[in-house]
Amino acid sequence: MQNKVITADEAIALISDNDVLTTTGFVQSCIPEALHAALERRFVETKAPRDLTLIMTAGAGDSKGLGTGRLHHDGLLRRVIAGNFGRMPKVAKAAQDNKILGYNLPQGVISQLYRACAAGQPGLFSKVGLQTYVDPRLGGGRVNEVTTEDIVKVVEVEGEDWLFYKSTPINVAFIRGTSADPAGNISMEKECLLLDNLAQAMAAHNNGGIVIAQVERIVEHGSIRPKDVKVPGILVDCVVVAEPAELHRMNYGTVYDPSLAGEIRVPSEGMAKMHLDERKIIARRAAFELPPNGVINLGVGAPDGVAAVANEEKVTPYITMTTEAGAVGGVLASGSSFGSAANAHSVIDQNQMFDFYDGGGLDMTCLGMAECDQHGNVNTSRFGGRLNGCGGFINISQNARAVVFAGTFMAGGLEIKIEDGKLKIVKEGRSRKFVSAVEQITFSGAFAQSRTQPVIYVTERCVFELTPVGLELIEVAPGVDIERDIIANMDFRPIINKPMPMDPRIFVDEPMGLLDDLLNLKLSERVSYDADRNILFLNLEGWSVRKKSDVADLKKVLVDASVKAGKRVNSVVNHDGCRIADDLYDDYAAMIEHMVEHHYLTTTRYTTSAFMRLKMQEALSKRGLTPHIFERAEEAHAQLNLEKVA
Repeated sequence: MQNKVITADEAIALISDNDVLTTTGFVQSCIPEALHAALERRFVETKAPRDLTLIMTAGAGDSKGLGTGRLHHDGLLRRVIAGNFGRMPKVAKAAQDNKILGYNLPQGVISQLYRACAAGQPGLFSKVGLQTYVDPRLGGGRVNEVTTEDIVKVVEVEGEDWLFYKSTPINVAFIRGTSADPAGNISMEKECLLLDNLAQAMAAHNNGGIVIAQVERIVEHGSIRPKDVKVPGILVDCVVVAEPAELHRMNYGTVYDPSLAGEIRVPSEGMAKMHLDERKIIARRAAFELPPNGVINLGVGAPDGVAAVANEEKVTPYITMTTEAGAVGGVLASGSSFGSAANAHSVIDQNQMFDFYDGGGLDMTCLGMAECDQHGNVNTSRFGGRLNGCGGFINISQNARAVVFAGTFMAGGLEIKIEDGKLKIVKEGRSRKFVSAVEQITFSGAFAQSRTQPVIYVTERCVFELTPVGLELIEVAPGVDIERDIIANMDFRPIINKPMPMDPRIFVDEPMGLLDDLLNLKLSERVSYDADRNILFLNLEGWSVRKKSDVADLKKVLVDASVKAGKRVNSVVNHDGCRIADDLYDDYAAMIEHMVEHHYLTTTRYTTSAFMRLKMQEALSKRGLTPHIFERAEEAHAQLNLEKVA
């Protein structure tokens, strides 16, 4: 039987000029560092191989020269097709300087294109990227002027726009595992993620290319159980053994963590608690949007703090957190371990996770934002002179049922202080995030509105909501002056009606009791009944209808109160500061219809939000209900008295 184990230098010697190379890795994890180092070494010493095309999904490096950052040398790369450029800044600079060709495509699209390549298909149809900079009508994902070939096309299928992403045949694949036998069967027992290793290997092999696997050890023939083989030896040409402590670390910050590899489970109570700073304030407010019994995704940076808050608030058992890299369940890791999870329920291939995301499997996502404009567009891909890339942002943000964007209000040097439950801006940030027009559209507010996708924008000092007419300021932190601390630091004036205070519990360094809110355990306290006037009062001030179960919980509380009254009741509802997700107005109206049919004599409601009045009127009118929705409580009570007299 052939022994496929060779040195890194011998493996890299098999790569030719103009080859198309794909490599695995996610942010700082699962990177075949020995192979990248050997490729860099060969090029520096021999100036070969030249003019490679690099295809990769996420960033794979430390932003300082490791990982794919090693491939920055002039002449080594001719073209890059990547989901992220931020982890290889010198390569990004070469693209910005028009020294190489470059495309920035959605991470999930590239991940799924590996399968298309493996199957010999010409490309991939997807709606991901429509109305963003990836759409050919807005740039086609090209990152510079010298890149002219279109690899993304708009195609109409049965009256709907789709994007067609062209496949690029792959010659060389760098993959990574834990163990290999001499025949090249690869297992991944000590890896924190599976990523796209199998699809990448199949894509290169089926194109007549070579597959080079980096592992940390060689085991005896037949000692890897068949179901533990993640890449079969028939796809692998070379196996390279790397030193675990140097070139085969789990990630750049961790040599090995068995809880991230799924080999042990660790007590969640011992996980680090976040310090109460701007990042935790943002994470705490975002956590109020978590959908119990739902599936969520968290982005890197401020959003990944939501995992720590959920754990601290004992919410983790009631939600399933995932990462685009393939981790399902557990407590999502942050920092150098981002993408993996401690105590994960399972780990699946990255391309399959994006199938799940693209098909609408996510109930909510919390993602970062570098820029946001008056139309609700968000930019995370190209800003401040940096070519960062979208990563999985477009797949995730376009297809999650609800989106929470999270980040500091200003960028660079922001300092805050919390005193007596109030937020104080000690030093303002240097750069504005809320601008008149984003430099690049990574998320389209108009596209979200066309699909009634609920979207909010959470910062340490305020919260905005996307409405059909732009961003509305809906919450303000205690201690923050709207004109001085918010409007003066924006390039546009948002819609301002009657913003609510952000929940005061967010600004006190003790448990918030978040679980009670998410499970609506105290919802009945919002209902009161005046027997003398036979009026049922419902105070929904500051409450949010985030998911269908919220509507079901409210319906139960109202039915129970009406039954207890023993007769049909008159109802007055305070919707001031209440938020109903755009896609749930019909469900909410159906609940009202049920109450009108079975329990209400009359019902009126009021809110200062013109947007909510309009949406509620539309939803109730569709069901043939008279939409008694007023701006002030006095008007609602007056209407109720008129109807009682009538």
